[in-house]
Amino acid sequence: MNIAWLLRLARWARRPPGPRTVRLWLIVIGLALAIAGIEHFLGWPEALTMEPRRSVFRP
Repeated sequence: MNIAWLLRLARWARRPPGPRTVRLWLIVIGLALAIAGIEHFLGWPEALTMEPRRSVFRP
């Protein structure tokens, strides 16, 4: 752990984030977990899968 992270942790200990910030982070983490869960259990939709491009230059 470098000194920048320790200073950030010290600042958070002295002045913790407000309830709105904590709620925002919980919502973002919850959405990310929901998307990951849907992808894991239901699979990724075929419509959102990119087709691999063919390379223009072939050796």
